[in-house]
Amino acid sequence: MKSPRRFWPVNREFPTVSVVIAARPGQAKIQALAATRALDYPVDRIEILVARGTQPSAQRNAAIRQARGDLIYFLDDDSMPGSGNLTHGTTEFEATSVKMLGGPNLCPPQAPALEQIFATVLSCWLAFGPSRARYSRVGQMRDSSEKELILCNLLARREVLLELGGFDESLYPNEENALMDRIQSRGGRLLYSPDFYVYRRPRPTFKAFCRMLMTYGRGRAEQFRRHPTLGSVLNFAPPLFCVFLVALPWLGMLGKVIIGTYLGAVLLQMLAILPVVGLVKGAAVIPMIILTHILYGVGFWRGLFTRFERRNGGGPIVIERV
Repeated sequence: MKSPRRFWPVNREFPTVSVVIAARPGQAKIQALAATRALDYPVDRIEILVARGTQPSAQRNAAIRQARGDLIYFLDDDSMPGSGNLTHGTTEFEATSVKMLGGPNLCPPQAPALEQIFATVLSCWLAFGPSRARYSRVGQMRDSSEKELILCNLLARREVLLELGGFDESLYPNEENALMDRIQSRGGRLLYSPDFYVYRRPRPTFKAFCRMLMTYGRGRAEQFRRHPTLGSVLNFAPPLFCVFLVALPWLGMLGKVIIGTYLGAVLLQMLAILPVVGLVKGAAVIPMIILTHILYGVGFWRGLFTRFERRNGGGPIVIERV
């Protein structure tokens, strides 16, 4: 690999980084591998661990225990990190109070139109609130919270991960959200950088996107049950919206006023994104935002009553150094 040393700061001591990629058993194509090998970072300060198994939280925990790096960089198997991510991100860990740093998961510009519509919905404030920063570049480098960071693009201190016992293996998804809450409760800082990004395609089909929304809702409810915090209060809005829709026939004029206000807010959101995405995609976002609230809410209600167990089985985990 050609060494891009012209981008490296002079006289800087680089921390060692272990890149952890969760993959399925026998999975041949791991897109994140090629992008990881192309990172602008000294090759002797980086290792790559592919954790194969059927339970991503357990796979990542196993990799953390075997990692040698000072920092752990978590990527999904299809994450394509920006080449300067580590050179940029590791500098922030010179402050010992910083425990995690993350940034957005962006839709590739060449993705199909349907996937771009999904990405637009994910990045809308009305659909995902502050969590839209996970899917678009929002603001500047700043102290943040679990609302804005995402596990497919997350850099963390290995020592704090070991100290807290890693991810809660009964949670999938939202295992990283619960861990970040614990880190902040102990005074650790989480940073968000819009320049610390990966490209990753959204779900490829309408059915898959709908399933994802319900999974997100279920995961948030389970996280709240296991690790309740005030930060999850906002996530009760979609399930309460579902209750409102069921009760709408009995609410009379009050219901009409509320639903009219809601639809007006959806229309304003569409108008706000029109200059960026155009009329066709903007119009497609309207029903998708409403569907997002409903499916997330249904998933949330489901998650309030599920049994806690290791998700996706508990088969053997194999750690490969590549």
